[in-house]
Amino acid sequence: MNSDRIPQDATLEPETLHQGKWLSLRRRGRWEYAERNNPGGAVIILAVTPADNILFVEQYRVAAQKFTIEMPAGLVGDLAGSESESVLLAAQRELEEETGYRCSRVTFVHEGPTSAGMSSEIIAFVRAHELVKVSAGGGDESEDIVVHEVPRKDAGAWLLARSAEGYSIDPKLFAGLWFIEHAGLFG
Repeated sequence: MNSDRIPQDATLEPETLHQGKWLSLRRRGRWEYAERNNPGGAVIILAVTPADNILFVEQYRVAAQKFTIEMPAGLVGDLAGSESESVLLAAQRELEEETGYRCSRVTFVHEGPTSAGMSSEIIAFVRAHELVKVSAGGGDESEDIVVHEVPRKDAGAWLLARSAEGYSIDPKLFAGLWFIEHAGLFG
């Protein structure tokens, strides 16, 4: 990387413009961005059932003002007492909470920014292995999640059909589908 290309004002100390419970609005020089207040970032779970169905979740997102289709995901270290939680433990917790599936293990796939121009948040993609249905899922008491099990071969078309119906489709889902199909590249 060429550090000579970093804008000079991007190296200034950040100024907090507003701090909420989960997000802060920050500024470095002329650059404004959102920052998560939890230290662990976020995780998105690539989950394929023994029947070769991909797990998607549907929920209303206030910021988007729409129902969205996403892969199971959540914040890392957001629960009291779990601030040092690992990405892999958070993934197992969120998978079971949102979908009702438990997995025997989770492997790291990739990580990167969720929206590099607007947020400092980093999201990790992980793959859940050996899923077993243990409950209905649906999220915690603050969530109303609908779980969709979609045959892997139909997943892309299913997402495009939901988009045509007016759902907001998280573009990271298509990256997730690629990661699932190319799992051998990631160990």
